[in-house]
Amino acid sequence: MKVTPADSATRHQQHCIAKPANDFARRRRGARCLFAIAIGSLTMLSMAISAAATLVDQADATRLLEQSTFGPTDALVAHVQAVGVQGWLNEQFAAQESQYPAFPYAPPDANTFCATSTNPNCLRDNYSLFLLQNAFFRNALTGTDQLRQRVAFAFSQIFVTSGIVVNVPYGMAKYQQLLLDNAFGNFQDLLTKVTLSSVMGDYLNMVNNDKTTGTVNPNENYAREVMQLFSIGVWQLNEDGTRVLDANGAPIPTYAQATVDGYANLFTGWTYPLLPGTTQKSHNPKNFLGDMVAVPANHDFDAKTLIEGVVDTAGKPMASDLAFAMQGLSLHPNVGPFIGRQLIQKLVTGNPSPQYVARVSAVFDNDGSGVRGSLKAVVTAILTDPEARGDVKADPTYGKLREPMLFLTEAARAVGTTSDGVYFTQQAKSLGQDLFNSPSVFNYYPPTYVVPGTTVFGPEFALQNASTAINRYNFANAFSFGTIPPLSTLPGATGTQPNWSALQSVAANPATLVSELNSLLMHGTMPPAMQATILSAVALVPASDPLTRAKNAYYLTITSPQFQVER
Repeated sequence: MKVTPADSATRHQQHCIAKPANDFARRRRGARCLFAIAIGSLTMLSMAISAAATLVDQADATRLLEQSTFGPTDALVAHVQAVGVQGWLNEQFAAQESQYPAFPYAPPDANTFCATSTNPNCLRDNYSLFLLQNAFFRNALTGTDQLRQRVAFAFSQIFVTSGIVVNVPYGMAKYQQLLLDNAFGNFQDLLTKVTLSSVMGDYLNMVNNDKTTGTVNPNENYAREVMQLFSIGVWQLNEDGTRVLDANGAPIPTYAQATVDGYANLFTGWTYPLLPGTTQKSHNPKNFLGDMVAVPANHDFDAKTLIEGVVDTAGKPMASDLAFAMQGLSLHPNVGPFIGRQLIQKLVTGNPSPQYVARVSAVFDNDGSGVRGSLKAVVTAILTDPEARGDVKADPTYGKLREPMLFLTEAARAVGTTSDGVYFTQQAKSLGQDLFNSPSVFNYYPPTYVVPGTTVFGPEFALQNASTAINRYNFANAFSFGTIPPLSTLPGATGTQPNWSALQSVAANPATLVSELNSLLMHGTMPPAMQATILSAVALVPASDPLTRAKNAYYLTITSPQFQVER
C-alpha cells in the first residue's frame, strides 16, 4: 500500500503518547520522540513540494532508477518522468517477476555422475553456479521487474548462502528464486522461508542437526547467524540504528550464549526433503528440491529460553516451535533499524543518517495499517525518503561506490547491451564479487566497513584494491573497444554486444554527446572540469568517425571516480 509522509509523521506522534510494550521499547521511545517534531515539519514541507510538482525532473528520475534498477535507460527515465515516483514503484510492485531456469537435479557424487555423462562440461554445468550466474545477468539486463530483482539481490547479501558450499545450480536457483518471490512480502514470512530452505540448512548446518545425545550437542551455527546477521544483530539498537548504551556508556549485547543454546535446541530435527521415489529416513540424502522436512524423533521438545528471556514451552509440535522462534525474532525492536539500514545501504547510500534510518524503522514497525514487517512499505519508504530524492546531494559523505555487479550492469544497460551473461559473470569475479559465491556468511563486504582514513561508512569500498580498481579499467576498455564473442563451449551462446547507435547519432556535436552521458550515467552531476576534459578528448577524434567519438566519451565517463561513486 502507499505510505505517505503524513502517515509517517502521525505514527511518530502516536508512538510518543502510546504506552510502551516493554522496557526496551521505553528506552527507545525517548530518542524516537525527539524526531517527531522535526519529522512533522519536514512532512509539511515535503507535502507542499509534492503538491506543487506534477512531473519528476530528469535528474531525479535517473537517480531513482540508479537506486531501484540495474541501470537507467533513456526510455525508463522518460517513463518515470511521466508516471512519477510512486507510479513507477506501483508498476514495479505489480510487474511479473523474473524466473531462474529449472536446472536438473545433480546427485552429490559429482565424479560418478559426470563419469557417465555425455556433456563434456558436466562439472561446470552441474557442479558450479556458472549457468545460474549467466541467467542472473540476462534477467538484470532485460527483465521488467527491475526493482524486485534489486531488492532480492540486496537480500542475497543479507541472507547469505554460497556456492562455495552449495555448488549445484538446481539448488541455488531455488534459493535465489525464494528471495525474488518474497522480496515485497512480509519480513517474518521471508525469515521463515529462509530458515526452512534446504540450501540454507546445508550452508549453515541446520540440516540433520539433532537434539542432544550423550556428549553430542546441537550445532549452533544457524542459531547464531539467524540473530547476528539475519534479524537483530549483536548490539541493542535505538530506532535510528545507533547503539543503546548502559550507564557506563558501553553497548549492550542483544543476546548471550544461553540464547544461542536455546535456538540451537529449537532448530533440531530437520533433514533434507525426500528425493522422488524414496522413503523418509532420519537423515535423508542431500537434496535441494524443496524445503527441509521435520523428523520429530530428532527434535528437542523441552522448554527453551529464547531472545529476551522468553520461554518456548515444552511439548510443542516442530512447526509451532519454529513459528514461535520466527515471530519472536521478527518482533524484536532491533529488526527495523538493523535490516532497514542495510537495505538503505544497498539501494541508496552507504552512510545513511540516523534520521533516515529512524524513518524507515518506523515504517517497518507499522506500515500505516498496523502491519509490521511489510517489505513493500519499507522499500517505498527508502526510495521516497527526502534523503533519497532530489537532484544533487551536497553532503560529501553521501553516496556509495557502485559495487561490481551494479558497475557492470549500469554501464551495460546505458548502451542497450544484449548478452548471454557469460562475459559479465567472468568480469564480476575479476572485480571481487563472484556472484552467489560469497567468501563467507558475512557477504563480500560488511555493512560496517569504514572508508580508510575517514569515519564514513562505505561498505563496497572493502572490495576496492589495486587489483580490482585496475580490472574496472580493463573491463571498460574491452567493453568499449573490443569484441566479446560467444563462448565456444556453451551451446546457444550469443556473446555480448553493446549498442552504440544512440550515442553515435549525437556524436557529431561533442557537447550533446557529453550532455547525454552526463544525464544518463551521472544524473547531471558531471563536474564542469570533467566535462571539459571529455569534450577535449572527443574533439581530437574526427567528426567523420562518430563511433569512436561515442566510445571514447563513454569510456572516459564510466572509468571516472565521479561515475563509480554513485551520489
